Amino acid sequence: METYNFLLALALILLFTKLFGLLTAKVHLPQVVGALVAGILLGPSGAGLLHESDFLLKTAEIGVIMLMFIAGIDTDIKELKNTGPAACVIAMLGVLVPIIGCGGVYFLFFGNGMNFTSLLKSAFVGVVFAATSVSITVETLNEMGKLKTKVGSTLLSAAIIDDIIGIVVLSIISAMGDKSVNPGIVVLKIIGFFVFTFVVGFIVYHIFKRVTVNHEKSRRVAIWALAFCFVMSYCAEKFFGVADITGAYFAGVILCNLTKSRKYVAKKVTAASYLVFSPVFFAGIGLKTDLSGITGSIVLFSLVLIVMAVITKIIGCGAAAKICKMSGKDSLAVGVGMVARGEVALMVAQKGIDSGYIDAKILPAIVLCVIFAALITPILLKLVMSNKPTPPDNNSEESQTEAEPKTVTA
Repeated sequence: METYNFLLALALILLFTKLFGLLTAKVHLPQVVGALVAGILLGPSGAGLLHESDFLLKTAEIGVIMLMFIAGIDTDIKELKNTGPAACVIAMLGVLVPIIGCGGVYFLFFGNGMNFTSLLKSAFVGVVFAATSVSITVETLNEMGKLKTKVGSTLLSAAIIDDIIGIVVLSIISAMGDKSVNPGIVVLKIIGFFVFTFVVGFIVYHIFKRVTVNHEKSRRVAIWALAFCFVMSYCAEKFFGVADITGAYFAGVILCNLTKSRKYVAKKVTAASYLVFSPVFFAGIGLKTDLSGITGSIVLFSLVLIVMAVITKIIGCGAAAKICKMSGKDSLAVGVGMVARGEVALMVAQKGIDSGYIDAKILPAIVLCVIFAALITPILLKLVMSNKPTPPDNNSEESQTEAEPKTVTA
């Protein structure tokens, strides 16, 4: 009856990710941290109860696709329009500086000269730390009464754009990794993907808009939306050589303007995702984290990487905010608010390992960096911002209504 071991594995993952997720939530940390810890304790570095299997790998892949679809459908287009110019500049520097800084740290420790493969691996590690997990920042700002201020609105928009840029850069680097493919073909395929996404998105959006007129809260709409997500993921990988999570993300963005059914679809897909698939994905990261092979150089690399991951976001995003004529204090707050890393960083790391561009031996360093960033962001935010609530920015439409942040819970 060994073929039924996957049922026991699934049961253990669901139980322990929820248990440790609740424990980390008690100390005001994202539940994803608890899920990672659960995976580490269940895996080779802990009790050794679970190991990777084809079932867990495929289930985790579905989990990461659903997570990116949810991130896309939670994108607030109005928020992007309100703080667009400043958020774009902040996001661009917030991606570029960490890619250079964190990628440079990897190259310094593990680079094998100025060759294409070494530079590509360094860039991949840099992309891991490009995206921001804003859920921690949102919770902290909300607690301080500053979520609907100019700083809060700018942070939300910048984090959204930050994710989009990071996903696009990931797709470009992933495609360039195939040595048999001409770089020009890579660029053409990526352009083709966005043309395809625009055309298909225009058609699908209007189809959904029509069919949801009388069925905005019908389960069939959620099922159709999820099916569309999987089709876009398949097309991205199969026909354009773009990461499947990119297709999933833009599938969500296409449907994010369905005002009548967007929240319903997001709620249903989130429930399905976090019931089974997402816990397997996050626990799977922990299972891959083999702490037994940690050497002195990996420990040193982890420490330097953690420092670089923090300061590159503060410098990159803070400098961009200053360029956009925000005050020194607000610029520092924006930089600190963008420090947190989370699920997107882990997704990119997983893609890097699967494609061979990230060595599994440095995964513990990446996981430690994500956990540390989750711990330090609320502390730094409360240090750089006063606890006295700040009046909303009267020039922003969004200040008149409650912001709808992206949140991730295990």
